[in-house]
Amino acid sequence: MKIVILDGYTLNPGDLSWEGFKEVGEVEVYDRTPEEMIEQRIGDAEIIITNKTPISKKIISNCSSIKYIGVLATGYDVIDVSAAHEKGIIVTNVPTYGTDTVAQFTFGMILEMCLNIGLHSDSVKEGEWQNNQDWCYWKKPLIELAGKTIGIVGFGRIGQNVGSIAKSFGMNVNFFDLNTIKGFENEGFTQKTLSELLETSDIVTLHCPLTEETSKIINGETLSLMKTTAFLVNCSRGGLVDEYALRDALNNNEIAGAAVDVVSTEPIKGDNPLLKAQNIIITPHIAWGTKEARARIMEMAKNNVISYINGNIQNEIK
Repeated sequence: MKIVILDGYTLNPGDLSWEGFKEVGEVEVYDRTPEEMIEQRIGDAEIIITNKTPISKKIISNCSSIKYIGVLATGYDVIDVSAAHEKGIIVTNVPTYGTDTVAQFTFGMILEMCLNIGLHSDSVKEGEWQNNQDWCYWKKPLIELAGKTIGIVGFGRIGQNVGSIAKSFGMNVNFFDLNTIKGFENEGFTQKTLSELLETSDIVTLHCPLTEETSKIINGETLSLMKTTAFLVNCSRGGLVDEYALRDALNNNEIAGAAVDVVSTEPIKGDNPLLKAQNIIITPHIAWGTKEARARIMEMAKNNVISYINGNIQNEIK
């Protein structure tokens, strides 16, 4: 059985191995595949593995050999799933591989905004400490998390993990979710309306999926509810935030800062308004990317293929 991996480099830049897939079938691995070469590289393969290379209705129609498409991620918006289903093609994804990694990265963002470790390290390397008349100095105020309130928008696995970490820092934890979630009261997690959460939080962090209901859930109106001393973190989806409104809120000092690992169009475009915002950290969608998490993706994706071959499909997108 022929397997084509269209864009393997992001998942495996060389520190992992594709040997597990090679035990399943004949494998061709491409680091990247330009859009104009997708059909050529698929050729007569039955199993297609992709991360962000789009598989459109046109490609599905023109590549009649495809029987299975596996996504090396949780999100599967790069696949025209309806077109695949019309052709009887199975589509799978890899859910829940990065809960710990994304929660860890979220707190990396939070700690950097509160402590400005990079800023102070750079200042020492530039000679500021050795030439300072005082024993120590800080270029921005340092913020302690204990006693502060974190507001978590979206209380699934990642949101809950973030809440647990926040509790270990001595924080108060509130959350908003479109669904009523019970059973967390005794753990010190309190469900709030979105307005209540935004008004009372020192840090707001987003961990909900991007849907019609959550698109631009952070906008000019909701940002205006936040404290002027509050931080916003987004390690979920760029479309949750109205980027123009966030830029304006930051530049007008309506909130104190933001840290985002995702933007509305990725890779980021040169005209993205957040590139003109002050007090913002932007990272290139890497919250998921620890070696451990990437290894889990590879293993789960391989197991998805094996299950398909054995007639016991798992993680199917329906």
